[in-house]
Amino acid sequence: MLGVTDLPTYLVGLALIVLLPGPNSLYVLSVAARRGVRAGYQAAAGVWCGDTVLMVLSAAGVASLLQANDVLFGIVKYAGAGYLTWLAVGMLRAAWSMWRARHERDEPNPAGGRETAPAVERPYRKALMISLLNPKAILFFISFFVQFVDPGYAHPALSFVLLGILANAASALYLTALIFGGTRLAAAFRRRKRLSAGMTTAAGAMFLGFAAKLSLSSV
Repeated sequence: MLGVTDLPTYLVGLALIVLLPGPNSLYVLSVAARRGVRAGYQAAAGVWCGDTVLMVLSAAGVASLLQANDVLFGIVKYAGAGYLTWLAVGMLRAAWSMWRARHERDEPNPAGGRETAPAVERPYRKALMISLLNPKAILFFISFFVQFVDPGYAHPALSFVLLGILANAASALYLTALIFGGTRLAAAFRRRKRLSAGMTTAAGAMFLGFAAKLSLSSV
């Protein structure tokens, strides 16, 4: 179908890959748990757009350029690792603030509202950057997709489009499950600040792990 070979095997492999935890899914879950469904979908949209861009770049041959140019790959790799580290530090600082405030209760402010909300976060933009600053993802898309494209098909671009649509559909289902699971966690987080601080610390530590893994990776 449209130059795609062995579609069932592709779908099984895709499901396994989507279910593997990574910075994209972890960030979406974190946002949904802290800010609700709408913000969770904003972050998910950033992931979908970022992955789509990576798929297009892979099909256009950027993966081959990264593989052939160690300097370019290193620049993108360390930029991505640096961004993940910056996010991790932000999470750990937030966790420390939650831990120090674990005995406090939410109280109305003098104006009659709740306490002032933290600085505005931009989930879409952050998720997009997390997705794009990952050269290994570009290499993955081309190495995985190419196995299911018929080399004799006259319009290979259509094959990549179909594979990309299926990949984003699987991602949409998975991230939707994380978003609604995250909103359930949010209620528990609001009631238990120690739990919130602990989970945020764990998320920050995982992002540091992702950054270290990316910085130590090779083409």
